[in-house]
Amino acid sequence: MEINYVLNGRKIKAEISADDMLLGQLRAQKCFSVKCGCETTNCGLCTVWLDGVPVLSCAVPAARAEGHEITTLEGLQKEAREFAQFMAEEGSDQCGFCNPGYVMNVLAMARDLKNPTEKEICDYLSGNLCRCTGYTSHMRAIKKYLAFLKDKKAEEAGDKA
Repeated sequence: MEINYVLNGRKIKAEISADDMLLGQLRAQKCFSVKCGCETTNCGLCTVWLDGVPVLSCAVPAARAEGHEITTLEGLQKEAREFAQFMAEEGSDQCGFCNPGYVMNVLAMARDLKNPTEKEICDYLSGNLCRCTGYTSHMRAIKKYLAFLKDKKAEEAGDKA
């Protein structure tokens, strides 16, 4: 079967089998940030955005992409680099294997939640597993990143006034 979708701003036409998962389709399109970590929807490594909403691509049939927009980390390089800097400064990137899915969810959270509490951050990111850290460094990086975004928006609003 043929599907048509937009991947990181680029129109894609692909031939798939009825049982193909979105994860495999994205990797076939050379989106190697999308990783398979558990095959049980428990780790968050395969997180992508489907029409701006985080989904686990290992659990989404590829046919569901038909007519939709898919965003992977490859399509969010500027935002990802900004957040990655905070992760590096706080030592929360460790081996880096979980970073792509984690970053996708943090960027989605930053768009979805205004001034989230620590509990809201934990709830939003509860599906992301990291085996290298204790999440304390992650929380520091997220809080600093969110403060950075808030300052950046205030600065941009001041420039427009």
